[in-house]
Amino acid sequence: MAKSKVRKKAVYTPPQKSTGPQVSPRWLVPTMCTLWLVGLAWIATFYVTASTGTNVPFMSDLGNWNLGIGFTAIIAGVILSTKWR
Repeated sequence: MAKSKVRKKAVYTPPQKSTGPQVSPRWLVPTMCTLWLVGLAWIATFYVTASTGTNVPFMSDLGNWNLGIGFTAIIAGVILSTKWR
């Protein structure tokens, strides 16, 4: 009886790992924290000036859009925090 040919299997080579840990850019954390604080300060300033009746030239013209500006800054900080490694 004839003997069947033996097939050679390809040797498994695992995928190469990255050369090192990924590092966040240096500007990321300060920008993220600044956006959080600016957003929080904007909203707090709006509420304080609105409750006391103080007229701040630019803020008083915007009305409730000040909340949108403050929350947009906070959300931008949260989005940047997802890039932090």
